[in-house]
Amino acid sequence: MFKPIPVAIGLRYLRAKRRNGFISFISLASILGIALGVTALITTLAVMSGFQREIRDRMLQMAAHATVSGYGEPLQDWPRAVDEARKDPRVAGAAPYIETEALLRGARNQPAIVRGVLPAEEGKVSVLGDKLVAGKLDSLQAGKFNIVLGKELALWLGVGIGDSVIVTTDFQTTPMGAIPQLKRFTVSGIFEAGYNEYDAHLAVVNLEDAQRLLRMSEGVTGVRLKLHDMDLAWDVARELSERLRGPYRVSDWSSENANMFRALKMEKTIMAILLSLLIAMGAFNLVSSQVMLVTDKQADIAIMRTLGLTPRGVMQVFMVQGTLIGVIGTVLGVVGGILLTLNLEHILGAIERLFNVQLLPEDVYYITGLPTDMQTSDVIIIAAVALLMAFFATLYPAWRASRTPPAEALRYE
Repeated sequence: MFKPIPVAIGLRYLRAKRRNGFISFISLASILGIALGVTALITTLAVMSGFQREIRDRMLQMAAHATVSGYGEPLQDWPRAVDEARKDPRVAGAAPYIETEALLRGARNQPAIVRGVLPAEEGKVSVLGDKLVAGKLDSLQAGKFNIVLGKELALWLGVGIGDSVIVTTDFQTTPMGAIPQLKRFTVSGIFEAGYNEYDAHLAVVNLEDAQRLLRMSEGVTGVRLKLHDMDLAWDVARELSERLRGPYRVSDWSSENANMFRALKMEKTIMAILLSLLIAMGAFNLVSSQVMLVTDKQADIAIMRTLGLTPRGVMQVFMVQGTLIGVIGTVLGVVGGILLTLNLEHILGAIERLFNVQLLPEDVYYITGLPTDMQTSDVIIIAAVALLMAFFATLYPAWRASRTPPAEALRYE
């Protein structure tokens, strides 16, 4: 009773039974099309965000949130750098490290990253000790030249606990020419991080053994930092380098893996654009149903015009009716997308049991189940895009209705 006339008429058209059943069918198809598009888009982006989070978390289990390293030379005053870092309340842990590229030789040869760490301090910046499937991290004692390998790296080299691995680093210039620096290490542990970059290309040794291998004296490559909030990694590392007052190189987890995260973000954006076409299809159906509704309501439009309703009012009637169809489809899609995402792992398990297949083999994807990360911002953006598409889909049919001449519409009534 208290609604504006165009809104009241638009609501009445939405509830009224149509003389032409095909128009009602097209309207229902529009609602279902928008709902299906919104559901698919919410679920797909949640799965992609889940995989991105899983990759990031597994990567950061073994990598530092930030590093402060020497610029062109080893960092000699690293104990002071560690002490300064631990004074910062934002820093959860700090530890020195040495990192270099090397060629490992067992039954076969394989290039890898050799990282020197202090076993007692490593737990403050990574979970390496928790990822060992054989041996112990404490076995990396100074002077014993033990080495811990990633599981895939150990398999490729054909070695196990107690076997020897030859580590070849840089070449040393002598009067007899360039001679490679070789050192025999004993495998004392094997870890599985669940991230191929580490499992297949990382070897860990004691910090002092790495210093002797590389002839770095008391120097290290730099200091690794673990923060309570990893989004502050760059700022914390930069402030630490400024306090140390020297030429240092600062990097954080996002800059070291910028290409990978940029590719994941681009993939998610492209997928969102492609799946938005499903919502667009529902919007096109909405255009068709509204055009047919306008044609079916020619006499009603003429009567409303003769009773004093302006062309703008007529346009608002059909905009209200079409927009409400979009709102219903969007609400159904959001609810469906949230419910599907929350129960996706159970649905996936049911499909695997029903067809006796494994959709996500653990030995291929290094995960069990289907990770999802439904972000509120994604849901809001998807709902807004669906509502905007539905709104714009009503403009042309509503404008066409407002241009209907009353006399022509009533001539054959």
